[in-house]
Amino acid sequence: MATEPPALVPLPAKLTPRDGTFALTPLTRIQSSPALHGLAELLRSYLRPATGLPLSVVEQAPHSRIALAIDPRLAVGDEGYRLTVAPDEIVLRAARDVGVIHGLQTIRQLLPTAVFRRAFVGDIAWTIPCLDIEDRPRFPWRGSHLDVGRHFMPKEFVLKHLDLLALHKLNVFHWHLTEDQGWRIEIKRYPKLTEVGAWRKDSMIAPRTRDPQQRKFSGKPHGGFYTQDDVREVVRYAMDRGITVVPEIELPGHARAAIAAYPELGNSDVPLEVATWWGVFDGIFGVHDRVFEFLEGVLEEVLDLFPSTYIHIGGDEVPKQEWRDNPRAQERMKTLGLANEDELQSWFIRHFDDWLSKRGRRLVGWDEILEGGLAPGATVMSWRGEEGGIAAAKAGHDVVMAPQKPTYLDHSPSELPTEPPGIGGHNSLEDVYQYEPIPRALSSEESKHVLGSQAQIWTEYMPDPKRVEYMAWPRLAALSEVVWSPKDARSWDDFARRLRTHLERLEVLDVNFRGRGNTAPLSDQGGAAPAQSPE
Repeated sequence: MATEPPALVPLPAKLTPRDGTFALTPLTRIQSSPALHGLAELLRSYLRPATGLPLSVVEQAPHSRIALAIDPRLAVGDEGYRLTVAPDEIVLRAARDVGVIHGLQTIRQLLPTAVFRRAFVGDIAWTIPCLDIEDRPRFPWRGSHLDVGRHFMPKEFVLKHLDLLALHKLNVFHWHLTEDQGWRIEIKRYPKLTEVGAWRKDSMIAPRTRDPQQRKFSGKPHGGFYTQDDVREVVRYAMDRGITVVPEIELPGHARAAIAAYPELGNSDVPLEVATWWGVFDGIFGVHDRVFEFLEGVLEEVLDLFPSTYIHIGGDEVPKQEWRDNPRAQERMKTLGLANEDELQSWFIRHFDDWLSKRGRRLVGWDEILEGGLAPGATVMSWRGEEGGIAAAKAGHDVVMAPQKPTYLDHSPSELPTEPPGIGGHNSLEDVYQYEPIPRALSSEESKHVLGSQAQIWTEYMPDPKRVEYMAWPRLAALSEVVWSPKDARSWDDFARRLRTHLERLEVLDVNFRGRGNTAPLSDQGGAAPAQSPE
């Protein structure tokens, strides 16, 4: 009787089964060069708690070994790897360290699910089926976005989320750090950003409504921020797991928390408070010199903390009426010879595109940065459908596909009335899995500008990590296969089969995924309401 193929998520590019098994025993060693010693120790930390085996790290092991090696001649790309499992050894080779990191996650998934336990598990044969895997990702940008502005998420949860991204070979953590409802990153030269901007008096709860008189609130203050040492820890933790952290500092809109801290940055003499409700409303940066001085100061500290090539500046949902009503903004527009406020926003974005470019970084923003003309070096993140991404790619710009349908995980996972409150309808697990990031409208040459895709987690109605996990998993596992595995190899039925085992792993890891015997917890959000479009 043929054995069922391994339940690997995401699916490898090529897997060839062989006869026999490899068994971890007290004699098994992890063999690596000094350069890979850190990754060998990472593998040991993954395997040792549950197996109880010593798994010593050595430079040479004669038998029963797991060998890690770098081979620059290996034709698997920067992130690919080759894994050979034979009865007496496992050999993992890659062209670069990051390929080894991805291969380690495959080794973990090939072992019994209990290997994810953090304490010794007895009476288990720690075996791996013999096979050959040659694997590499389809896209270089495989991302997970997390909004911590609407609801602050503790550092411990962020680190756990990074572990889960690594397990799924996702390699970009898009950290949405500033919002109208909270500024979440310490900036030393501007202490009021966290003293004032990181805290709000209350939080809007469901049901969602456009009518201010009908809004309901929790009655509890909310806040929090990450110190610069916290940020350094997160960035290093991610880097050690093959993940790049892309920070987002919103400009010129979604700036109300910053303006509450420093009123001179706005367009009105009316003082603002950190927002307590959700939607798009007043509170955008002005276009006078003090604003540019401030934002450049913020970004200087951000660049010191984040080595990422890409820096996300938001650029979305800017209510430009404030600029129409502000004499300084109108004078700036006249001096620059700009036709309208869309062009004024484009000028604003171009300034920071040039500023980042001079420092060896690249600007990425939501697709509204196309309005009024796209900055020369900008990368577009297309969220309002795929049209913005198509236009940018045809113009020769790189794009990340992030359309609301189906990559927004704040949309409910089903139409059931028992689901937690969501925004904008629903995106089912199968909707996410069937997504194709390269639009048909692009030629093969234009398609090369599609860097990949990512899932968005906006936290208006996600007040705590458990709710985030419910909305994220297993839909984020589905997206991991979309962006990693070959398009022609993917099958919904096969993914559903493998997911059954994969959910056992997530359960061991204490992930509150949808379907883990949970019901939609509604008491803290005022009950579920029919999903509505964003305000």
